[in-house]
Amino acid sequence: MIDVLVIGGGNAALCAALMAREAGASVLLLEAAPRAWRGGNSQHTRNLRCMHDGPQDVLVEAYPEEEFWQDLLKVTGGQTDEKLARLVIRASSNCRGWMRRHGVHFQPSLSGALHTARTNAFFMGGGKALVNAYFRSAENLGVQIRYDTPVADIELQDGRFVAAHVPAREVQGRHLPAERIEARTCVLAAGGFESNRQWLREAWGQNERGEWPSDNFLIRGTRFNDGVLLRRMIEQGADTIGDPTQAHMVAIDARAPLYDGGICTRIDCVSLGVVVNRDGQRFYDEGEDFWPKRYAIWGRLVAHQPGQVGFSVIDQKALGRFMPPVFPGATADSLEALAGLLGLPVQAFLETVHAYNRACQVGTFDHTRLDDCHTVGLEPMKSHWARPIDTPPYYGYPLRPGVTFTYLGLRTDETAAVHFDRRPSPNLFVAGEMMAGNVLGKGYTAGVGMSIGTAFGRIAGTSAAAAAGHEHPEKENRHDRATA
Repeated sequence: MIDVLVIGGGNAALCAALMAREAGASVLLLEAAPRAWRGGNSQHTRNLRCMHDGPQDVLVEAYPEEEFWQDLLKVTGGQTDEKLARLVIRASSNCRGWMRRHGVHFQPSLSGALHTARTNAFFMGGGKALVNAYFRSAENLGVQIRYDTPVADIELQDGRFVAAHVPAREVQGRHLPAERIEARTCVLAAGGFESNRQWLREAWGQNERGEWPSDNFLIRGTRFNDGVLLRRMIEQGADTIGDPTQAHMVAIDARAPLYDGGICTRIDCVSLGVVVNRDGQRFYDEGEDFWPKRYAIWGRLVAHQPGQVGFSVIDQKALGRFMPPVFPGATADSLEALAGLLGLPVQAFLETVHAYNRACQVGTFDHTRLDDCHTVGLEPMKSHWARPIDTPPYYGYPLRPGVTFTYLGLRTDETAAVHFDRRPSPNLFVAGEMMAGNVLGKGYTAGVGMSIGTAFGRIAGTSAAAAAGHEHPEKENRHDRATA
């Protein structure tokens, strides 16, 4: 019988598999996706938010624990478990040495990634390179890996894992029979339910306009996160945490594909201009805070607008100050012409932009800090980086909500155990998106999803191996203090 069964193939699952194998446990990893699409949402990531008390290789200055905690506290509005959040924060300070040993390489913050040189370590080659490195390392260490193997059910006995059930399926023209896979312990790291369109519809319901908002959502990440295991665990009495409508939800280009658009579909010029809904009206402060701290609120904001659509509008002055999107924006030499290209009511749009322009109090513009360019007498105000939109050509980008991952998950503790009636399972553990809601009740800040997945993936793998009788040579809280 296998010691540790890992269900999932993203960052958290791979960290768990590697840690369990390092401890001497036999490990089998089941990935629902085919090999070409392995890696879950992690293949679309690019960085890890890291606590550090001084300059470290690719990270400049310092990003101490308390500042990281305050950033997380602000974006979640206090909807976070402080004990588990601080565990993640501290773990982010000492994981990079271990990551390097498994083939992950880092590089300094990209020039188009604002305000992250101090807080985030970027993966050379992005998330796809990271998951490929982990898969190579896992294979070299003897982890068994099976692709095209979705798990449809978990067999439990009094809160103890017994077996995983894989349904019959067709893979590359071959019929594969149903399977029952036993293991001494199990780590659940199969992602959220963001690609389950019906579950999203159930969660979001119908709004006062008679719309079903989630029908207009796009999925930034993998199509394989259908939430089947999450729902089965809930049905079997696992303790849950989180709101099913809360998610890492970003305003992305409305022309993006339904699945797997990734980071390149994000629209990053929001703080440099104005955002209007289909009625030509602004609806939120575009300059509230630095973009990495506030970009993930915009998907939810757009989700509450008519038709779940918005439009980011800038002028020539903003060019070169943000990461260019993959699709070119609509371009016009007049605001009237731009409104026509975007399908906006011309008069309402012009009144919105002119009112904004009149309200701008331009001081010293500096997009690298919270500057003194703001609006006066305008609702909603723009707190920073407010400059009149008056220099053609003008650019407009259509926006839709892009769901990265959902926050409804399984309640856990510092050992990553799944809980039933507030009691931890002795041999079933959880990591990644399936438990991220313990730390992220709402909101997001750049790179923290990878921090959570890395921390709890390593903890879950260590705990699962220990439950199978294999102690890791170094416990998680002492592991790899050096990052050089």
